[in-house]
Amino acid sequence: MNETLKLVLAGGAGVMLGAVFFGGLWWTVRKGVASKQPALWFLGSLLLRMGIALAGFYFVSGGQWRRLALCLVGFVMARLVIARLVVTRPTRKKLSPPDPGGRPCALLPIR
Repeated sequence: MNETLKLVLAGGAGVMLGAVFFGGLWWTVRKGVASKQPALWFLGSLLLRMGIALAGFYFVSGGQWRRLALCLVGFVMARLVIARLVVTRPTRKKLSPPDPGGRPCALLPIR
């Protein structure tokens, strides 16, 4: 396999690692906020996501800095995509009416 193909695959692996990491973070926040023990969700998720990401970077790099760099670029690209998906797909349907100061109060339930 030539070096260019290995570099492209390293970038693709970085995108997949980033999707798992940041997608898992998004899922954890949704589950953890509704949980009675959110600290366990966040700690467990952090350890699992970091373990997967670090192991993935280690194996993808193969000891070569170029592969590691492209894997990191793919990881950051996945972060941008996941952040864009989460921002364009809000978790709340409506905001509550504005407070007397004119600012919307997103934390108050709508009755």
